[in-house]
Amino acid sequence: MMELAETLRLLDIGEVPVATPTGRLVGARGLLLESVGCKLHTGQRCRVETVDGGWLDAQVVGFRDKVSYLMPFKKAEGLATGARVLPAPPARGPLIGPEWLGRMVNGLGEPIDGLGRLGGDTQLAMTPPHVNPLRKHPVDQPLDVGVRAINGMLTLGRGQRVGLMAGSGVGKSVLLGLITRQTVADVIVVGLIGERNREVREFVERSLGTEGLKRAVLVVAPADESPLMRVRATELCHAVAAHYRDRGQHVLMLVDSLTRYAMALREVALSLGEPPATRGYPPSVFSTLPQLVESAGNGEGEAGSMSAIYTVLAEGDDQQDPVVDTARAILDGHIVLSRELAERGHYPAIDVAASISRCMAQVVAPAHAEAARKLKASMARHARVRDLIPLGAYVAGADPETDRAVNLHPKIEAFLCQGTREAAPLAQCVQQLEVLMA
Repeated sequence: MMELAETLRLLDIGEVPVATPTGRLVGARGLLLESVGCKLHTGQRCRVETVDGGWLDAQVVGFRDKVSYLMPFKKAEGLATGARVLPAPPARGPLIGPEWLGRMVNGLGEPIDGLGRLGGDTQLAMTPPHVNPLRKHPVDQPLDVGVRAINGMLTLGRGQRVGLMAGSGVGKSVLLGLITRQTVADVIVVGLIGERNREVREFVERSLGTEGLKRAVLVVAPADESPLMRVRATELCHAVAAHYRDRGQHVLMLVDSLTRYAMALREVALSLGEPPATRGYPPSVFSTLPQLVESAGNGEGEAGSMSAIYTVLAEGDDQQDPVVDTARAILDGHIVLSRELAERGHYPAIDVAASISRCMAQVVAPAHAEAARKLKASMARHARVRDLIPLGAYVAGADPETDRAVNLHPKIEAFLCQGTREAAPLAQCVQQLEVLMA
């Protein structure tokens, strides 16, 4: 027995590391910190010593020769040349479970709502999982978002990914709040990425409300956070939504906004010296966006669903903006908000003619699809003579179809408008649409 105990003691001693690998900080330029003297790999977490004896969390984002480039998660203050850089142990995601509902976290999964620690029974991966495309459950069930213009004309399906595209000040956030309150889903995961600090509390109190918050998880990284934190928050948002999806729940994920995520990627890439390409965006941004978006959608087999709505900021109302154009190509549809409609007091300012849901045909009945087609055709006919009507240049009787479109236009406008507190269930919307276009 004594020999066995001595052997075990020697084994324990042998497992104790004889040295701790330590690097040294040799530079701090803009968003990047430069470290030498320690072998680090990309994606690895590190801790950098500050002058007051504290530690700053950072992540390895690149290297050149013997220099490793780090980017801090928070504002880099109190750093000095020669500071110690310690590689952190492999990052383990937080524990997640039903206790996350009604809570607000940052990009690292840390609670920021002052309601104490988060509980859970499952280790959460910090990066979104990818599902084999051949095993994904198809989009074959409609998603009721409670917005008449979308339910009737741009019907979404469970597991669909769609972009909400508009310039600034056209009502994206208000529409997002309406969708959040009205959508039929078990869990709602909201990512507020790169937005103003003021909007975070307003979204919780005005858009979500007490009842909406009970079934929601908010991942927040405002505009004053580091670009790395904004990137991590967006990816964590997808990981949280995928967790609930894979446990058989129907999840709606809202990300506001995908453009801010692309801008954060741009800041990281430009700091590393990657050359800008399209409007200042490096090529790596446009290869990363599809990887993120493809992690959304339905899971394997009979698992739950994960529908995703991304807001996309069209700078200067330019629908050919590179991020807008990329999002339009990789998503399953896009909803365009028109500044002209907003200025006319038409809410929500959805430009039905410029929007499309690529999964609508798979989730609606033929009668519903035909009624939506007739309404679009009627709007197109009215648009041809809209400028002539105020001038008195339009003469009724020349074309019966155009006359009918002109007479129907006020009713169509009323159908597509909706108050911010008005509910519009899917079945009711379909019935109203079919009666209108009968």
